[in-house]
Amino acid sequence: MQEVQVRHYLDRARDFLKGMELLKEDLTEFGHSTALLGIHGAISYCDALRVGLGSRRLSSDNHASATKELKLLLGARKFEEQKGIGRLKKMLAQKSMVAYSPNRVSEREVVAIIQQARRFALWAEAVGRHLKIEGWKDA
Repeated sequence: MQEVQVRHYLDRARDFLKGMELLKEDLTEFGHSTALLGIHGAISYCDALRVGLGSRRLSSDNHASATKELKLLLGARKFEEQKGIGRLKKMLAQKSMVAYSPNRVSEREVVAIIQQARRFALWAEAVGRHLKIEGWKDA
């Protein structure tokens, strides 16, 4: 069952990021959508890693607890390269602003989220392969 859940979240993460890449060509029209797809892609990668490392809990609205748990799970595996967690925290801090603020998110902010989402995805993919998480497969 764990392997199936890992694949589910991994496929979802990759799908969100593909959508982000498609929409980034017109940030004037699709800036908010692009940013949210990047953020949700990172959340899904986090879920794939957490489930693959043995978590029984799934992300909810409290994504801060998910990042703390991921850090603990990686620490238990003695995995020291945890830069991705900082990137995830930055994106999560912007999620409410992007989704609910009455103000338009600037193109500069969206570009920064895209960059963080890409970097987080690269990190998450490397972690999944390095730790040989069951169900982690290449795209």
